[in-house]
Amino acid sequence: MSKENNIWVTRSSMPDFEEYMEEIRPVFESRWLTNMGAKHRELTEKLKEYLGVGYLSLTVNGHLALELALQVLDIPKGSEVITTPFSFASTTHAIVRMGLKPVFCDIEPKYCTLDPEKIEPLITDRTAAIMPVHVYGNICDVSAIAEVAEKHGLPVLYDAAHAFGESICSLEDLRKAEAERTYRGAAGLGTISVFSFHATKVFHTIEGGAVCCGSKDMEDRLNIIRDFGIIDEERIGEVGPNAKMNEFAAAMGLCNLRHIDEEIGKRKKVALLYRELLKDVEGISLNPLKEEVRSNYAYFPIFVDEKAYGSSRDELHLRLKSHGIGSRKYFYPIIPDFDCYSGDYADGDFRIAREKAAEVLTLPMYADLKLEDVEHIVSVIKE
Repeated sequence: MSKENNIWVTRSSMPDFEEYMEEIRPVFESRWLTNMGAKHRELTEKLKEYLGVGYLSLTVNGHLALELALQVLDIPKGSEVITTPFSFASTTHAIVRMGLKPVFCDIEPKYCTLDPEKIEPLITDRTAAIMPVHVYGNICDVSAIAEVAEKHGLPVLYDAAHAFGESICSLEDLRKAEAERTYRGAAGLGTISVFSFHATKVFHTIEGGAVCCGSKDMEDRLNIIRDFGIIDEERIGEVGPNAKMNEFAAAMGLCNLRHIDEEIGKRKKVALLYRELLKDVEGISLNPLKEEVRSNYAYFPIFVDEKAYGSSRDELHLRLKSHGIGSRKYFYPIIPDFDCYSGDYADGDFRIAREKAAEVLTLPMYADLKLEDVEHIVSVIKE
């Protein structure tokens, strides 16, 4: 395959052009382009139904959704938030930008999510919240995290950017038939769950995000904060950003939501083929799926053992690139090693996170990825 015939590492799912045009037609006719118009309100209600939550606030992007979630928890400035070093920059940036201090807790090696056993030793009298991340669609060990949080009276704010539409049952329920199991949606986990609807996500609104919470009072306050803190025409109750989703983004979300289950089904076929073709490749390990989780197949990471595979992760990344195949070192480097945080966390123990970051490579994954392209990608990996 030539470089001109690129296989992207990700590609946005899109509705038919005519479908989107019909969805935005009323926006043109009304000229109500933003400020919680009809499309915004409709998407809010349909997402509540799809995600199985009672309270949800739409935002302009996932990052501001994280900042709003931290603000609505009323965490005092300078407090500590325990989080993961193995995530996208936004997770930690939100903590820092809200005047809080990130305290990094290492991950567990199997699923790359926050290690519950390492949380409690990091809790101090300054700890105000725990902020884990569901990584690659692997839902965290929510029961163990909840146990620690409840013991110390801490809220849990989940960065659920990778977990849209996912749900989880108890390990006990796995003994039952599928139809008899009780599943909880990822959106309803913790005190708050935050989503990104960026164009690269399983579900997107071009740019966008949402905060899912557990009460009407919290939802009402989130809706005020996201609109400059405006209560009414004459009152501004608190300092807030402009974090509202516009009507064109909401319209894209309404279109994509109609097709989301079909799109996840396509992703599943891609993921299953990757797993079948890569299962016996020496030096390549796959990120396991949790049996108790209904996956959205958001990403397809592999981990490269240089000694066993015969070349490094970076060399494989370049070889794929030479064949016109996109891949991504996601997440690398870990957040404490970013230039903007360099030296601040030199004494931290992030051994597992660093090991995983040095080996991980996410392969092309999207609903429209052709199965013959998956076969070609694997053939390059096997060279």
